[in-house]
Amino acid sequence: MEARTVVALAVVLAVAAVVAGRYFWVGRPEPVRAPELVTGAAPTAAGPATRRTPAGAPPVVVDVSGTVRRPGVLRLPAGSRVADALRAAGGARPGTDLTGLNRARVLMDGEHVVVGAAAPLPGVASGTAAAAGPGGGAGPVSLNSATVEQLDTLPGVGPVLARHIVDYRTGHGGFRSVDELREVDGIGERRFADLQPLVQP
Repeated sequence: MEARTVVALAVVLAVAAVVAGRYFWVGRPEPVRAPELVTGAAPTAAGPATRRTPAGAPPVVVDVSGTVRRPGVLRLPAGSRVADALRAAGGARPGTDLTGLNRARVLMDGEHVVVGAAAPLPGVASGTAAAAGPGGGAGPVSLNSATVEQLDTLPGVGPVLARHIVDYRTGHGGFRSVDELREVDGIGERRFADLQPLVQP
């Protein structure tokens, strides 16, 4: 009887040892690999305000004149702004008033950027036709040489329409007649009638 008890006790202990071993094996700590960090592209020196332009976009060619250190025709990357043109031209000369110049505006190909003073128009001795306004005696505004800023000051012409006029001029090789203003997006018959005596090709 005692031998059977000893045998039974040994069996129970053996089973318990097996169960305990399995429990220990299943519950043992296992090394876990940390997930890899996903990082974006490294920030550029220009910071978050860096412009993004389509790859292969053609550069813009602009004429910078006025009170800058190195006036002339400049070739700049697509998406450049007036401030970039100023830097490329050596910056404005000391004492230049830049209040009326929108340095954040995106440049258009073929544009004329005048710094510190408006560009003289053909037949205009001094000042600008846009500044003189109707009856100012300075003469009509030239559609083929006026800047966006000059066109913006014409009656009924805001910055958007002025840009449309410059876009049309660039895309069609200039204005051959004042009547072509009718083909510019945003100019109806009434607005054309107001502008006709104030402009010339």
